[in-house]
Amino acid sequence: MAKLPILMYHNVTEDYTKVEGLTIHKDFLEEQFKYLVSKNYKTHYLSELLDTKSLTEKNVVITFDDVTVNQLAYAVPLLEKYNLKATFFIPFAYIGGTDGWNDGKEAIMTVEQLKSLPDLVELGHHSYKHRAYAKLTNEEIKEDFDACFTICEQQQLSVFPAVAYPYGNFPKKEPAKSVFFQELVKNKMAYGLRIGNRVNKFPFKNPYEIQRLDIRGNESMFKFKIKLLFGKLF
Repeated sequence: MAKLPILMYHNVTEDYTKVEGLTIHKDFLEEQFKYLVSKNYKTHYLSELLDTKSLTEKNVVITFDDVTVNQLAYAVPLLEKYNLKATFFIPFAYIGGTDGWNDGKEAIMTVEQLKSLPDLVELGHHSYKHRAYAKLTNEEIKEDFDACFTICEQQQLSVFPAVAYPYGNFPKKEPAKSVFFQELVKNKMAYGLRIGNRVNKFPFKNPYEIQRLDIRGNESMFKFKIKLLFGKLF
């Protein structure tokens, strides 16, 4: 089985004083992208993996959560510069607004901006209101998915049926876990992504527990390289 690291990014900035947690400087992001290219990593859309039975090269999936305007300003040009594919996950209730689940300071892309993204970017689900699934009732989870699909239909957004769980959170105890996964099946979700900070083996053992590596803005290139190969060790 091949290794398949999935990188998880959030905000991108040009201000070094704002680099912390999940906010990365655009220069650091470019350094990481350069490294992927120099080491001949092949990037994939999540949708491509559905019809892929095995991977033989160095492979990586790049993901961005929240579709913030700063990603459009800084990440998208770098993806185009280095010809890298990525999946951007949408919190649908906040389209054209701000990141209300945080401090509301980051602008979220509008429908027009989402539609203007280059072909290198594939869109995915990041819930409706960016609430932790494990804290929602079954009915609330159903309503959340319904609201996402309604916006996709109304706004004619092409969104691949993969969901990145807000905060990496989903029900982990039975029977809630099985009920949640059944809801994903009902909504024809191909993949569900948590965090976990481990490198996946492909084909995936469980398509609804795919792990991602959280790439933090204040981590060194050495740590990035280690995560890429082995996941989070320290």
